[in-house]
Amino acid sequence: MKQPTTPKTPAIAEPQDLVLTTTTKEPRVSTQQLAKYLGNKHRSLFELVQDHRADFEQLGILRFQTGVIDGRGQPEKFAMLNEDQATLALAYSKNTKRVRELKVKLVKAFGDLRRAAAMRKTEYLPEYHHLHDALHVLANGSPNERHVHANVNRLLNKFAGIESGQRASAALPQQALLIVGQLVASKTAQGATDHHDAYPRIKNSLQALTGVIALEVAGHA
Repeated sequence: MKQPTTPKTPAIAEPQDLVLTTTTKEPRVSTQQLAKYLGNKHRSLFELVQDHRADFEQLGILRFQTGVIDGRGQPEKFAMLNEDQATLALAYSKNTKRVRELKVKLVKAFGDLRRAAAMRKTEYLPEYHHLHDALHVLANGSPNERHVHANVNRLLNKFAGIESGQRASAALPQQALLIVGQLVASKTAQGATDHHDAYPRIKNSLQALTGVIALEVAGHA
C-alpha cells in the first residue's frame, strides 16, 4: 500500500545565504530571501506584505517583481523591500529566535552596504581618478590608451576579487581591497617611463601585495 507523503518543510537558509540587491538608489532584500532564511512559505510572507501594503508604502515605494521559473507553473511574484520595510516585515512576524537572528543579520548587511557606499564616494572615486589621470599622462596620446585603462582595471578587479561591472555593489572588504590596490597602482605608475612600462610594474606590485596578504591571513589561521 502506498504510504502517505509528508509535506516538505521549507529549507532554512544559513546566514551567509542572505543576499541584498543593490540598486542605483538603495539596497533591497526580496521577500523570497526573507522567507527562505526563516524557513517559512514565501506565500505567507508575501500575503503579509500585501495585507499591510499601506503600512509598507509609508516607508518607501513598495516594489513588486515576478520571478522566472524553470518548467511548468506560474512565475512567483515577490516584493523587494528596503531596509525599513524589511524591518517592518519582521516586526509583524512572530518574534522567534530565528526572526531575532534575521533582524541582527539585516542590520549588519544594510550597515555594511552603507559603509561601502560611503567608502566608495570618499576614498575609491578620488583615487580612481588619480590613477587613471596618471595612466592618461603615461599613454601620451597613444591610440591604444583605452586598452591601458581597461587592462589595469582588470588587474585591480582580480586583486580585489570583483567581477567586471560589479564594483559599485561590491561588499565592504572588496571595496577596501580595491582602494588599497589603486593606491599601490598609482604609486607604481609614478615610476614608469610610459604606459607600456606601467602595466607590468602595476601587475608585479599587485601580485606581491596579494602574496603578503595571503601570508598574513595564513599567519592568523
